[in-house]
Amino acid sequence: MKFYRYQTYKQSGIPWLYKIPEHWQVKRAKSIFKKMSRSVSDQDKIITVFRDGEVTLRENRRETGFTNAFEEMGYQGLKKGDLVFHAMDAFAGAIGVSDSDGKATPEYLVYTPIDKSKIYIPFYGLLFRQMALSGFVLALGKSVRERSPRFKHTKFMTLDVPIPPVEEQKEIAHYLDTKTAQIDRKIDLLTQKAQRYEELKRAIVNETVTRGLDKSVPMKDSGIDWIGEVSEHWEVKRLKDIACQSKEKNGNNPIGEMLSVSGYRGIEFKKYDDELKKRTNDELSDYRVVRPGQLVVNTMWLNYRGIGVSKLRGYVSPAYRAYFLNKTTYGNFIHYLMRSDLYVFGYSKYLQGIRPNSLQMKTIDFECLPMLVPPLPEQKAIAHYLDTKTAQIDQIIQTINTQIEKLKELRKTLINDIVTGKIKVA
Repeated sequence: MKFYRYQTYKQSGIPWLYKIPEHWQVKRAKSIFKKMSRSVSDQDKIITVFRDGEVTLRENRRETGFTNAFEEMGYQGLKKGDLVFHAMDAFAGAIGVSDSDGKATPEYLVYTPIDKSKIYIPFYGLLFRQMALSGFVLALGKSVRERSPRFKHTKFMTLDVPIPPVEEQKEIAHYLDTKTAQIDRKIDLLTQKAQRYEELKRAIVNETVTRGLDKSVPMKDSGIDWIGEVSEHWEVKRLKDIACQSKEKNGNNPIGEMLSVSGYRGIEFKKYDDELKKRTNDELSDYRVVRPGQLVVNTMWLNYRGIGVSKLRGYVSPAYRAYFLNKTTYGNFIHYLMRSDLYVFGYSKYLQGIRPNSLQMKTIDFECLPMLVPPLPEQKAIAHYLDTKTAQIDQIIQTINTQIEKLKELRKTLINDIVTGKIKVA
């Protein structure tokens, strides 16, 4: 990409924008845009403003994860081409141009140009979203919700706004549509590549913890329907045959730091939230102590890989269980085994509950969980092999993710520099 600067610049007088091209104008938003308030019909579909700047029918993206009103009080009509701000989420980039007709919550601010011959709305969708992502919306006002200032119509109307010639607005918007689509395509391809490596890593773990390193050894039926065949010389035991639950609690002397079990990273230190900091030692006395080498289970998130062998010393909430492993097991092998896809699938037999994200583990039944137990030297060899292979794959994934982050930064910088006039579209 080749870029050029404009020949001459001038002071913009806009707090979030230092200089603009000499031929650009500056006007108050109230002289450019008018706020719309349209009626709705029962046939109108709901439109949502997403944080990535897309404004579209909710059904085009997803229909779950939203808070739906019992009554659509105050809903307003939207038209394709409207400039839309999410009043509570504008600071995070929830600003854009609607691609559909429909209706939306009164939390949205909806605008159209006063003079459409001088204003190309897609350009301003890009400009205002970039303004929000630069932190300017946060500076517009305070809010009772941390980092969630309400974007107010009265504030918007007083903003000074840069105005390039309308043909230049169109040229900029069309150029950015093309270039950002190219970047997005590269990001999608790299994301898919990273996902394939993640799948490869999981497949290697699944196969190795059930078949071992020597694929030529005879196999036998494990007797476990969700695992199938395993190496003939491996034993199948119950969890309680190789581990016993720890009853150690904090008492009045907390040990180490709070830990959590992450589905992605395993055991890690938990970041203290404000509520946790307020708790006294007495309140933490029932928290369970975790020592390095113990198997830790998050009973609320077991079906999301809320399990692993800890390398850390700390404590966990009463919703967790901690187990000592006996000398016939190698902790790192058990870590790979119990976080493998096969075991995550198998945990469904030991869970009860209604909501999938709050399934409770039945401790007694869980301790009858069938465990694959190779000879101890083989457990160590498998764990060391998987340490090496997964580290190699993780390095590849990290390299890909670094490329993705660079492309995202390029995309952000490109939009910012062009819509603010720092560089000129060639």
